[in-house]
Amino acid sequence: MTVTTGVTCTTKHFVNDKTIKNSVHRILIGTTNPDKLKEVREILHDLPVELIGPEKFSPLPEVVEDGQTFRENAAKKAVEWARSTGQWTVADDSGLEVDALGGEPGVTSARYAGKDATYNDNNLKLLKALERLPMEQRTARFCCAIALAKPDGLIFVVEGQCAGLIAKESKGEHGFGYDPVFYLPEYDKTFAELGPEIKNQISHRTHALRKFRKKFLTLTDTGQ
Repeated sequence: MTVTTGVTCTTKHFVNDKTIKNSVHRILIGTTNPDKLKEVREILHDLPVELIGPEKFSPLPEVVEDGQTFRENAAKKAVEWARSTGQWTVADDSGLEVDALGGEPGVTSARYAGKDATYNDNNLKLLKALERLPMEQRTARFCCAIALAKPDGLIFVVEGQCAGLIAKESKGEHGFGYDPVFYLPEYDKTFAELGPEIKNQISHRTHALRKFRKKFLTLTDTGQ
């Protein structure tokens, strides 16, 4: 059986009806995950605004991620954190969808093996669930939604995906989350083996943030 898969990434977006006229000089990266914070900073390093971390407003109020989609959760986090901090806020919700598991772990990716699960706990549970399946039946995709909000409400949401396969064992020392088990046939490596230089050119988060950057610069007068 031949499987056609790999680094295929797509984006889609939602924008509200408001036209943004004012200049924005700084944006809060709304995340409580230090790995995501580092990756967003690296990918948006050339955005012509100051990117501030959550430590300036620590602790950020907890947001219950009860949405049915990545977009819903990203929007909720961005709106609530923008309102509580008074800052324009970009927030992310992302995860892994595995076809053989009906799209799981999906929006529960971070807590797939339990509320306090580690990255390794989640990966081990995933590998166990797929252990009898051949590679051609291990198709999956990383999904990422990026939302931008200002204190009085949501501005827009963009989404990106990156397709691949679930490896039969964890490999690699880079990255975080499911990176050690997310295999890209074109590179014959997992995300964790590729390292940030390549991952940050092709990942689901990269494609969503590129869309974010383009739309943000279009809606504000910070464009170059």
